[in-house]
Amino acid sequence: MKENVKQYFLKWVIFLAVGIMNIAAYGEDGSRLWLRYDLLPDSLSKSYIEAFHSVTFPENTATRKVAATELERAFAGLTGHSLYGNGKVEAASLIVGTGNEKVVKQFHLEKELDRCGDEGYVLKTITINGDKMTVLAANSDAGLLYGTFALIRLMQTGASVNNLDIVESPKYQLRLLNHWDNLDGTVERGYAGLSIFWNQQEDSANVHQRFVDYARANASVGINGAVLNNVNAAPKVLTAEYIHKTAKIADVLRPYHVKVYLSVNFSSPMVLDSLPTADPLDKKVIQWWKKKVDEIYQAIPDFGGFLVKANSEGQPGPQNFGRTHADGANMLADALKPHGGVVMWRAFVYSPNDADRAMQAYNEFKPLDGKFADNVIIQIKNGPIDFQPREPFSPLFGALDHTSEMIEFQITQEYLGQETSLAYLAPLQKECLESDTWSQGKGSTVARVTDGSLYHNKITAIAGVANVGDDTNWTGHPFAQANWYAYGRLAWNHELTARDIAKEWIIMTFSHSTEFIKPALDMMMRSREAIVNYMTPLGLAHLMGWSNHYGPQPWCQIKGARADWLPPYYHRAAEDGIGFDRTENGSKAVDQYFSPLKEYYNNLQTCPDELLLWFHHLPWEYTMHSGKTLWEELCYHYYAGVDEVRLFQKKWDRLKGLIDNERFNLVQQKLKTQEKEAEWWRDACLLYFQTFSHRPIPKELERPVHDLKKLMEPKFNVKKTK
Repeated sequence: MKENVKQYFLKWVIFLAVGIMNIAAYGEDGSRLWLRYDLLPDSLSKSYIEAFHSVTFPENTATRKVAATELERAFAGLTGHSLYGNGKVEAASLIVGTGNEKVVKQFHLEKELDRCGDEGYVLKTITINGDKMTVLAANSDAGLLYGTFALIRLMQTGASVNNLDIVESPKYQLRLLNHWDNLDGTVERGYAGLSIFWNQQEDSANVHQRFVDYARANASVGINGAVLNNVNAAPKVLTAEYIHKTAKIADVLRPYHVKVYLSVNFSSPMVLDSLPTADPLDKKVIQWWKKKVDEIYQAIPDFGGFLVKANSEGQPGPQNFGRTHADGANMLADALKPHGGVVMWRAFVYSPNDADRAMQAYNEFKPLDGKFADNVIIQIKNGPIDFQPREPFSPLFGALDHTSEMIEFQITQEYLGQETSLAYLAPLQKECLESDTWSQGKGSTVARVTDGSLYHNKITAIAGVANVGDDTNWTGHPFAQANWYAYGRLAWNHELTARDIAKEWIIMTFSHSTEFIKPALDMMMRSREAIVNYMTPLGLAHLMGWSNHYGPQPWCQIKGARADWLPPYYHRAAEDGIGFDRTENGSKAVDQYFSPLKEYYNNLQTCPDELLLWFHHLPWEYTMHSGKTLWEELCYHYYAGVDEVRLFQKKWDRLKGLIDNERFNLVQQKLKTQEKEAEWWRDACLLYFQTFSHRPIPKELERPVHDLKKLMEPKFNVKKTK
């Protein structure tokens, strides 16, 4: 007994010291993300100390070891006390194990474990002889890992742990981050520094720790896969040198149940080994890919598979050789199948022509439905064009009823102000996931189409284009961390609300103070709509600069450039009105949606205002539901967006002193920049559209702060510097 007390004391000292060192090392620079584990208020820490006075958590695998270490680290930081592991089940208040272990079998949780699947978990309070204990049970080590982070999250957010009855399992099998990282260390559409994976000193302790912390963050929200390189893939990622580097990353991520994947260039056999063709039906090409896949799995036994961007934006693909997307995808799928790998084939395709770009993915992939191998999944962007602030959902969702479909969201804010703007994206993601496709009648939501509950897909998956870089705080803007967190939480359970996720994140990342939580939550929940208002209201799209996708360039005309790269193609502003006619009288894009949705969008009386100019070209004097003319409505939306950002500034300024100065000052500076950018957007768009409408801005609205001629000068059309 004395020895146990001594061990307990030593362990407590160690964890307290670790906590102090962590605070000293990290400060409040944002590097700890939402895994801060700072000391909770006394009442909360006391309740958790009483609930978990001892634990039995066998650390007999790498995954269990990191989970147990995380739990000890969190408990020490949150309560100031160590978890006391005595190894005796009868004396433990927290018991952890899988369903096939004796320690868990005694609690008869078979029904609950049946609902967990391979990665889910049970957290249950059980009373025996008047004593309460908590059981964390799962069918796998991965489930124990996710259950551990769920228990930590409950403590971080101040939830009661006295009467737990939680059974959770993920909605999607594959929950992936897509990193658009280049092998030279740059990140395409990345706004938080250089790549954390490539062009680094991979043997350095700091880089190794960065990989560990990246894995911890992903595991904490249930992300179980990472595509490590850009979809515009360099063939050399498949050389022995880069396979070795990928294997070293995989070794660090593996205990956290994060598999690695690679984007591949379809012409790799030609580039790397001088084959005369990359034709997917050529026997030598087929053999090349099989040999390359075997080489990868020799180095990385649990390699996840390939992500492919083909025949899009100049990337090579099977169409270069007279073959179909199915031919190309199936050739790779055959090579991967013996190893359990998958092919994620992107549906982001379009060609330089005058047709409606929003229709091209559907037109190419719908005829191929049912022709893909069962380890191929078609990766579809949430909207039919390109990660706009608002789009209708892609009509491909539900249209491929014999092919596995996965949804691709963007977490990095390529079209939403990049690293300078507060833009909480969970409302955008929920808007898409909850949209009804009507593919199998009412209730056929995008979520149900992709999570397997509607079509019983063999593979279910979701992807998010990551916003991670080597900036100290990972994402550039402190609030951009919330988009990484929220994506992971929705990938695990798309039924969670955007508000609840935001509240969790605020508490874990900033403060338990209601005085802080309420205004910060309000800012987050209104932020995406504010950006839609001052960038692309009423269904307008792609008014951004054509190259950097940053500032407004609705006037953009470049000699020799493709029409569908330029903003005028999308807004169609002219003397007779504004908007893209996708009705039965226009491009007929509405026909790609199921009834009654296509009739709903086609009809001016039922088409929602927020998508009006996406589907309709309307005169400037068109009377809106509000009673205002279309021109007046546009003006009010643009000004409302700017006003919202100013309101965010006022709300944030009042929070001074409630959090650390470092992050407070950084957010304050970002909001000031966002206000200038919002005014820039408002003035550029309205002053330009005014040249067609010939109508004044309503008198009650303030005057623009910019001059159109100056806005159109080249200095306004470049990406700002940090």
